[in-house]
Amino acid sequence: MPLPDLIEIVPLVQSVRAEITVPGSKSITNRSLILAALADGETVLRGALWSEDTQVMMECLRELGFLVNVADDSDEPCNRTITVCGHAGKIPRGGTAEQPLELFVGNAGTAARFLAAFLCLGEGVYRLHGVPRMHERPQAALFTALRQLGYRIDSENDKLPALICGGGPRASSCGVSVAESSQFASALLLGARVGRWKVEVEGANADELPYVEMTRALVKVFPASGGEFQIEPDASSGSYFWAATMFGHDVRVEHWPKSGWQIDAEFPKFQPLPKSISRQRDLGDSIMTAIVLAPFAKLPTQFTALGRLRVQECERVAALRTELAKCGAKVIEEGDTLTVYPSPLHGAEIETYNDHRMAMCFAVLGLKVPGIRIRNSACVKKTFPNFFQKLAAPTPHGLGATILDARTRQSLSGDALFAD
Repeated sequence: MPLPDLIEIVPLVQSVRAEITVPGSKSITNRSLILAALADGETVLRGALWSEDTQVMMECLRELGFLVNVADDSDEPCNRTITVCGHAGKIPRGGTAEQPLELFVGNAGTAARFLAAFLCLGEGVYRLHGVPRMHERPQAALFTALRQLGYRIDSENDKLPALICGGGPRASSCGVSVAESSQFASALLLGARVGRWKVEVEGANADELPYVEMTRALVKVFPASGGEFQIEPDASSGSYFWAATMFGHDVRVEHWPKSGWQIDAEFPKFQPLPKSISRQRDLGDSIMTAIVLAPFAKLPTQFTALGRLRVQECERVAALRTELAKCGAKVIEEGDTLTVYPSPLHGAEIETYNDHRMAMCFAVLGLKVPGIRIRNSACVKKTFPNFFQKLAAPTPHGLGATILDARTRQSLSGDALFAD
């Protein structure tokens, strides 16, 4: 039974104490899948996220001829143990100019960017494409860098769909701008050792970009000759449960990351909310959670450097402003800054724009505000398919929230809350 197209979150009426587990990091899982495919031998990835984005990456690797085995994870239903047999930097399969090998990446930005660089290490011709929104998202800086390295990338507008002509490893150098996405630099850094590429990251404070630093750290510690690698829980996903503490609940996320790789592991430190939070300096995707919580702060909160949110799964800056305003919040948008004022909120029907994080952020709002209804809630399958199950599970392993089919008023539980 699929999730209904419109659900309602019923506010929690009693104080909750809970210890929640969340699935593995999407960012680390998809980086690890690429590194495992480049490794010399068999790599076992433990705690890997099993969601739409990571399944897209895994299926693409299988299309390219890699042997990928998947086993259940006894600790977390939306994790898997994934074994990848690498070929020491070789890509087993490739198409021809007349019949390119087709690879579909959905709306997975990490898969689209990481695979674009990865495919250049092959010897065939590949056509990389996705859903219409993915075809709108930026790729130009990455394609420019790959051309500097000597590879042929054919695209009408420097976006997907694109034809990528692999040329194998070739010692060369490039510069890549991270103005629109740090994933461009990460894509090149993941393949740099095998490709013999020298990559110069360009942009303001480029060396301090947290996701680029995550990639550099992973490349250093990942077992290049095969072995085992443990993937830590996703801090962005954990932010939705830490957020409940702002409503007076005692909630903790187990096995909270301590590696320093995920900028969103800092989220608990931003409660109560300070006067200003930067998407570039302070938080990553979890800044969306903070924005939705901001009407409950005692003073106005300014969220800065939000430009990258505009080119992700949806135009997130406009989406957050629009949907918060529906709920009664005063939100001012100036350039790439949102200022959210303390506001009394009321229920509303929330448009998710097929964006998993919009669905989860506003579901958290429903734990406090009566009448929050979420459209297309199944979009959480992109990164957190069992999110609503954890929201509704009894304490201490869930929050014990009541979730309704908003049209029939029937209470939902178990498999009916899983997004697939």
